[in-house]
Amino acid sequence: MQITFFSSKPYDQSSFLAADLPQHWQLHFQEARLRLDSVELATGSEVICAFINDELSAPVLERLAAGGTRLIALRSAGYNHVDLHAAQRLNLTVVRVPAYSPHAVAEHALALILTLNRRTHRAFNRTREGDFSLHGLTGFDLHGKTVGVVGAGQIGLTFARIMAGLGCQLLLNDPHPVAELPAGARQVGLDELLASSDILSLHCPLTPTTQHMIDARRLAQMKRGAMLINTGRGALIDTPALIGALKSGQLGYLGLDVYEEEAELFFEDCSDAPLQDDVLARLLSFPNVLITAHQAFLTQEALAAIASTTRDNIQAWLDGLLLNQVLPPA
Repeated sequence: MQITFFSSKPYDQSSFLAADLPQHWQLHFQEARLRLDSVELATGSEVICAFINDELSAPVLERLAAGGTRLIALRSAGYNHVDLHAAQRLNLTVVRVPAYSPHAVAEHALALILTLNRRTHRAFNRTREGDFSLHGLTGFDLHGKTVGVVGAGQIGLTFARIMAGLGCQLLLNDPHPVAELPAGARQVGLDELLASSDILSLHCPLTPTTQHMIDARRLAQMKRGAMLINTGRGALIDTPALIGALKSGQLGYLGLDVYEEEAELFFEDCSDAPLQDDVLARLLSFPNVLITAHQAFLTQEALAAIASTTRDNIQAWLDGLLLNQVLPPA
């Protein structure tokens, strides 16, 4: 059986080759993103393994089905980039990795918070150049601050527990009742969370109701000078609205690991060419903005979990069973 991996990097290859896969599986690792002009690379593959920035629109799915593909194994939890109705119409089964390491993403959110707060990235650059002054590096104690967490799934709750351990007050927002709130946490509406939080961290999935949930109006509701962190999906934020909020000082700090228009940039080395995205270029010019290129998932444990779950998903499908299937909404 032939499996074609799209958007594969050396760390993907290493993790899958170490995952004890059946010897008769033929693995083809393609660095190219899956889209209409690269879909021919999957011809003859019963299974394709796709990542978050691969294009799985109806035209691409039609070409995949015509080329013999029957299973789409996502090596991600999110599936907003898949036309599930088209997949169902074409008898393409879609499976995903619902959880790999919530600690990886939650801990990266904390890293963004600590770096922005204590300006460690700026201090690092200064001391390397012999500047040992401290002006402009003043931070604040996290202890006692109010942290708002939007999305109380595995990652959101893991992040909340980490922040509770630092002595923060916790507010959680989720459309469903949260059964096991961290000690001292309260589940509140989004308006109260925005108005009360010193730090706001997004950990919810991207759906039609959460797309651009943080826009100019929501930014205006936040505490002046608050910090916004997004390790969820880029389109949770109306990105151009961030620029006005940063310029006015309404938004005091911004940490992003995801970006709405990241597909053509993230995971690639674009250092030899001018940055064509004017919004991203403007964000990078602010000293109180920190952007990482969708690396929150990138730990050894998470990569191993992604590979093993994907292996199990494929094997179950071969055995006539379905694990972690994704179906279109009713």
